Amino acid sequence: MFSVVFSLVLLAFSVTGSPVEVRNSPIIRMTGRLAFSNITALLRHDEARLAAFGEYSTHGRSEAYTRRPKVPLSQADLGSGFFGYTVKVDIGNPPTTYNLIVDTASAITWVGTGIPYLSRSGVDTGVPVAVDSRYGSFRGTIFEDQLSFEGVENLIISGMPIGVVSNTQGIAINVDGVLGIGPTSSSLGALPNSLRQTIPTIADFLRSRDYISRAVVGMFFQPTSQNGDNHGELSFGGTIPGIYDYVLYAAITTIAPSSQYWGINQRITYAGENILVKTAGVVDSGCTFLYLASDAYERYRAATGGILNPANGLLQISLQQYHQLADLEFHMSGRIYRLVPNAQIWPRSLNYNINGGLNDIFLIVKALETPTGAGKDFVLGYVFLQRFFTVFDGDKRRVGFARTTFTDVVVN
Repeated sequence: MFSVVFSLVLLAFSVTGSPVEVRNSPIIRMTGRLAFSNITALLRHDEARLAAFGEYSTHGRSEAYTRRPKVPLSQADLGSGFFGYTVKVDIGNPPTTYNLIVDTASAITWVGTGIPYLSRSGVDTGVPVAVDSRYGSFRGTIFEDQLSFEGVENLIISGMPIGVVSNTQGIAINVDGVLGIGPTSSSLGALPNSLRQTIPTIADFLRSRDYISRAVVGMFFQPTSQNGDNHGELSFGGTIPGIYDYVLYAAITTIAPSSQYWGINQRITYAGENILVKTAGVVDSGCTFLYLASDAYERYRAATGGILNPANGLLQISLQQYHQLADLEFHMSGRIYRLVPNAQIWPRSLNYNINGGLNDIFLIVKALETPTGAGKDFVLGYVFLQRFFTVFDGDKRRVGFARTTFTDVVVN
């Protein structure tokens, strides 16, 4: 069991070089679920996620944006595979425990897709809410209720806005809802009666009630190398001491659609050569793979010698080509974050799940449908984030990264 860790954490220098002091950081255990029967399930999940980032529709004269996935997920797609990190959250008094997906692209915390919401302490605000996400669509009402995290002492959050599901479509995942840690702007359009109004994230709410001093969320994963449960940690108000070197930040981009999410600008090189000029993209724990604009992907494919495997849609390389792989380098905030060769390949222990042989080697870089300049030219998914410590700073609208002990480890 984890307890709240109250520590005085001095983050290393930000983009401007000034230190940021963060106090009173509750640390919550996450459980990673990489449990799927075939590659199609993972790819369909990612396709829906990517479509949700890029698709907007306006409603009336408000000109507010609502993301709508253009790739529908069937019950079979969702039921045959699931990837994500979850936390156990107690809601209501007396509490009911819900297993919620941690979602960096949603600002809304909602429940009711699995265990029903039957709290006697919740207050029905009467405010309708509507969300379309990678996990399906839901319609419901905003309640205000008590929330706490399983295993975290001395943190009981009163009056937290929570979406309670009354109608769903396409949701077949074995979880009870979502814990939204996306930027506040990602909730635009979710309130049908107030499309320009946003919903406070859990970090926003914690700060407004003085539980924490800053709307900052820290995230840490351990690299996945097998099916089943994997360990991760989530912190509110600060960082997770002892697992990273120092954090540098990149400001949220002004380029849409990436600007509506945890979107940043960066340049990407392979073996020192540009494959993607400085441009905008999204940091997202909900996507499994690392995605590049179609032209950047082609440059990466040519440089690595990878050949598209029709059985799983991934680039395949030989053992000799693996030994010749160079680092994939991400330039942001004056620092280079490197994916070493081992971090660029799919875990071979999971090859049987993706129609591969035991000794086959597959790369984890995939192509977006659009070339550079679309406003979403890369997506740093789980395969990237598991190698670094990530900080989502809602107050200063920026994303920070740091190296961890897992950055260069050979696990795949």
